[in-house]
Amino acid sequence: MSSKKVFVSGCFDMLHSGHVAFLKEAAALGDLYVCIGSDKTVYGLKGRYPVITEDERKFMIESLKCVHECRINSGSGLMDFVYEFHDIHPDIFFVNEDGNTVAKKKLCEQFGTKYIIAQRIPFQHLPARSTTALRTTSTIPFRIDIAGGWLDQPFVSKYHAGAVLTISIEPTVEFNNRSGMASSTRNKAIDLWKIEIPNGDHDQLAKILFSYENPPGTKEISGSQDSLGIVLPGLNKLNYESSYWPSSVESIHDEDILSWLEDKLYLLSLGPRESNYNVLSETNISVEVAQALALAANDCWDSIMKKDIDAFGNAFRTSFEAQITMFPNMVDAAILEMINNYKQQCKGYKLSGAGGGGYLILVNDTPIENAIKIKIRRKDSF
Repeated sequence: MSSKKVFVSGCFDMLHSGHVAFLKEAAALGDLYVCIGSDKTVYGLKGRYPVITEDERKFMIESLKCVHECRINSGSGLMDFVYEFHDIHPDIFFVNEDGNTVAKKKLCEQFGTKYIIAQRIPFQHLPARSTTALRTTSTIPFRIDIAGGWLDQPFVSKYHAGAVLTISIEPTVEFNNRSGMASSTRNKAIDLWKIEIPNGDHDQLAKILFSYENPPGTKEISGSQDSLGIVLPGLNKLNYESSYWPSSVESIHDEDILSWLEDKLYLLSLGPRESNYNVLSETNISVEVAQALALAANDCWDSIMKKDIDAFGNAFRTSFEAQITMFPNMVDAAILEMINNYKQQCKGYKLSGAGGGGYLILVNDTPIENAIKIKIRRKDSF
């Protein structure tokens, strides 16, 4: 009886023990076919070329004993492997939890391929590895905007003042580049401060980071919620009034509230958004929608303070609905399909950042299968 064909696709830049452990786990299920993203595709998705070229990556991967065959994907974008998938016609598509997407699952359903989601588990006693960790070891956090995102831009808050709610997130997960979690601002922080945010006044440090990311002459100003969301620990309410910098900031460091909040959030990967993505190509900004966004952010804040999961989930979703009314390009058919697959399983949902990729964030009081958990940065961790 012939062995089953097992299909794996990814970048596999800077091959490390985590990659090898993942490939060995996949190979235990049958003959392993590894299809890697081309240099051009990696650049389109991540905004940088891989450290290791496609030919060298292919050589190293196909030299592994556990790999039956390695190919360079002929397509582009997040589903660059579709031709190779059709040609190989695998029995199993093996992905890790970060690589789990609705599009991949749907492709498997169409072809009768079994879809298996692995957990990122280091081999025996070896340390956990990721390409991001190898490129830079840094304790600088990411950020999630809980509600009100876009109100940090004057072209939105001029219609109605309102708050953006942010949480600072420990780098415990290899979050995607272009993830909607202020990864580009974090890269600027790493460039500026290397491995950690220095001691000092948080507001002043956030202003330094904001200025560093937006030097004179910058055409599209990155919102200050990114720099503030990274630098300020805990949960923060940034109040904007038609200005790039908030008029005031309210911060929460209460352990009961932070623990409650991080316990209710679940992230599902959509993959990184592509480099040519433009959320601003179509807009529908008005007083009514800006007001709805501001009211939803306030409702989110109030429900978190009360630790009311039902009210929080509803306000979380309402904030997102106001966002996509203003910026329809935040979502596409694949994202909407993933939302439809999960909206009955949760209290609320939204995308990380400006959409087009990144993560679908769910609010729920019970665990979501294959979802990523986050750790909020505490004040005493600085």
